[in-house]
Amino acid sequence: MSARILVIDDEESIRFTFERFLRGAGHIVATAASCSEALARLSEAEFDMVFADIILDDGTGIDILREIKGRGLSCPVIMITGDPGIVTATDSIRLGAFDYIAKPVNQESLLGLTRTALKYKILHEEKEKYRTNLEAIFRSVRDAIISVDKDAVLIEFNEAALTLCAYTRDDIGKPFLDLPVRCGGKCGEILAAAIQSGAPVEVDHIECQQGNRAARVVSVRTYPLLDLGGKPSGVVMVVRDDTHVADLERELTEHRQFHRIIGKSQPMQQVYSLIKALAVVQTTVLITGESGTGKELVAEALHLAGDRSHKPLVKVNCSALPENLLEAELFGHVKGSFTGAIRDNEGRFHRADGGTIFFDEIGDISPKIQVKLLRVLEESEFERVGSSVSTKVNVRLIAATNRNLQEKVQLGEMREDLYYRLKVVEIRLPPLRDRREDIPLLLEHFRDKFNTKFKKNITAVSSDVLKAFAKYPWPGNVRELEHTMEHAFVLCNQNIITFDHLPPDFMKIPGMRRSAGGEAQGIDSGATLEALNKTAWNKAKAARLLGIDRVTLYRRIKKFNLIEEPSRS
Repeated sequence: MSARILVIDDEESIRFTFERFLRGAGHIVATAASCSEALARLSEAEFDMVFADIILDDGTGIDILREIKGRGLSCPVIMITGDPGIVTATDSIRLGAFDYIAKPVNQESLLGLTRTALKYKILHEEKEKYRTNLEAIFRSVRDAIISVDKDAVLIEFNEAALTLCAYTRDDIGKPFLDLPVRCGGKCGEILAAAIQSGAPVEVDHIECQQGNRAARVVSVRTYPLLDLGGKPSGVVMVVRDDTHVADLERELTEHRQFHRIIGKSQPMQQVYSLIKALAVVQTTVLITGESGTGKELVAEALHLAGDRSHKPLVKVNCSALPENLLEAELFGHVKGSFTGAIRDNEGRFHRADGGTIFFDEIGDISPKIQVKLLRVLEESEFERVGSSVSTKVNVRLIAATNRNLQEKVQLGEMREDLYYRLKVVEIRLPPLRDRREDIPLLLEHFRDKFNTKFKKNITAVSSDVLKAFAKYPWPGNVRELEHTMEHAFVLCNQNIITFDHLPPDFMKIPGMRRSAGGEAQGIDSGATLEALNKTAWNKAKAARLLGIDRVTLYRRIKKFNLIEEPSRS
């Protein structure tokens, strides 16, 4: 192999000998007669190795060796000495010289030492490259990574461990069990078991408390470290902060709400479980369902529950823009690419890089956009309008539609390959008529929302309205229910929403009639007593359950002579 070599010696004959032998072997050789000249050469060009005489007129080879190490250069340094037994030769090895060679120089020895040094340089640089890459990976991982030796002494940890485990660099070299205990000693027990068994260990849902900070829920994974002989030499422990997952699980167990999605019915529980399973999987998701079922809320939940939550969620309404404008909006354009393109513009894919892009009404995109979208899905790259330069992006795509995409494929309106790339996993949202048990929860949510918006204090809907809502087919789904409630809030100036506050069109639906004799009729003492007993005679809760105000409830208690029975112990 040919290399660039610098020879430093104040004797011209030595420089000539080195240069002749090394050039004869195919190397490119530069020479310097003094320390100052050598340093100038090192500043002007890069060298693969250096030969330096220990004793020079204006300094020493040791000075040059220190300068090379100080500059962080990777070239091996071989010292030239007239007496290999002197202290400076061995000192140079201790200071980082690769080797030394004695005068007079033997051609075979010189070339053999040169080959060895160059091989060492290649191996050293390869090792440094792997080490640098490994350190970059180590720093970039968001989980805490902690390594200990076979005696459980802390060897190293990454930056995430500084935050999650509150370690400091001073902790390196200390026994792990001597470090502050923040999880009840559980991590120490896991490490001890991993070292003893030599096998991986997995433990979930460990509560970790650090001083006055809020408790965290973590999962721990350990893997054995092996030496060159394949024998265990320690353990690497990975600690993941699962607090947000634990919070999501708590939301699921409450069966009422997941992020901004409201519902406790079985169909919604299945949706919640699917969202949770897909949150940390970077696959394409297709959300289907009728208009107004909450497809955009599901897209938000998928983004916020996953690893991309700290990056943008960019939304695209495919039906809102014509083809040429949608193309420029998605992929961006360069100046002059079309009329009105007065400057370069980033597209939404570029803005979503690292995060999530949500396509609403994906079934409305044109064949041309379908081709470009398919390329992004397959190759993670695109070109801006008017440009031939490809741009790489790392984006998770979530799409939604209220149309039958399979039917559009059969009609030739959608590419079959795009359809299957979009439908890696499908989340089907149930219509409101298939989850009527969620209507009371939705009403409570909208009541709180519109009380805040309109600065009112409406406490409930009447029992007749609640029954009517339960029977109504809700073709517009949750969105229609929300608009109906907003209409009622605008008109209602009392505490209870009645039929009088509902939209006129709602009342035209067959079967949507108030009870004969008014809404107050048909309420007997049994229903009132049942509501009171269900709420342990909490008047405010009982009134909300019956859909009346507390004044009316008190009148009924008096009218029916209702008395709270003493509790039985």
